[in-house]
Amino acid sequence: MTEFKHIPVMLYEVIEGLDIKPDGIYVDCTIGGGGHSSKIIEKLSAKGHLYGFDRDADAVKVCLERFKNNKNVTIIHANYKDSPKLLQEMGVNKIDGFLIDLGVSSYQIDTAERGFSFLHEGRLDMRMDTEQDLDAFQVVNYYSKERLLDILYKYGEESNARKIVENIIKYRKIKPIETTTELKNIIEESFPKKVIYGKGGVSKKTFQAIRIEVNGELSGLDSLLKELLSMLSSGGRGAVITFHSLEDRIVKNVFKEEATDCLCPPKTPVCICGHKKSVKLVSKKPITAGAEELKNNPRSSSAKLRIVEKL
Repeated sequence: MTEFKHIPVMLYEVIEGLDIKPDGIYVDCTIGGGGHSSKIIEKLSAKGHLYGFDRDADAVKVCLERFKNNKNVTIIHANYKDSPKLLQEMGVNKIDGFLIDLGVSSYQIDTAERGFSFLHEGRLDMRMDTEQDLDAFQVVNYYSKERLLDILYKYGEESNARKIVENIIKYRKIKPIETTTELKNIIEESFPKKVIYGKGGVSKKTFQAIRIEVNGELSGLDSLLKELLSMLSSGGRGAVITFHSLEDRIVKNVFKEEATDCLCPPKTPVCICGHKKSVKLVSKKPITAGAEELKNNPRSSSAKLRIVEKL
């Protein structure tokens, strides 16, 4: 197994933003290699506790070893969307903070056999949970033309989706498309050469779209956020790191809604919805990586951090 290396994005900003209470209960919904969690744990007393979730079995294995001597840490192999239910089953109904890092880990990207990146040749996979059935191979080879188009437009915002899908259909009639390199070559054939050499990375949007589909990354994100916010104690904070506009829009909208008193249409003379704000925005605009971090970790360039505090 490739060594699980991952540089936590905006580590200082996350820890400062969570404003950790030493005796508090914290949840890292996407613990990964444990970078953010290790800093949270440093600020916890013996009474404090951290619950870490990840659907990647490799991440869970790494964190079980990393935190084996920490009695105030519980690591759970599960989809982060199941975290509220699983916490409640463990008797945890109130928390003092949560973190969701929605990025793909450097380990997942750089491990060729995981099939996440067009920069490394590997079988088309892209599963964050390697125990699930649906993978990128099935999406690319068995989804209908209409479904593939929908995914590329919706999840990749790919303006050249029609040509890419036409080429995928053409090639898979000859033989299954099995590797990341095969898919990358097909995508590049769908663009004029001047675009490929001028821009580079023309495969990025398609790979993103397929990955989101495989892992169901956007489905249920809004309801998860609302569940976690409802579990926050007064003064508790929630932090979410996003890496593309689709997921950031969901987080932004949920946080904005929960920080607003009335959700009635603007011209409604008297509020009839009865909605009361439950949080305040810690920063109205998303926090982004500083110059030093951008230099040391270019993958942080698209990251946005949003933080709210429970009223």
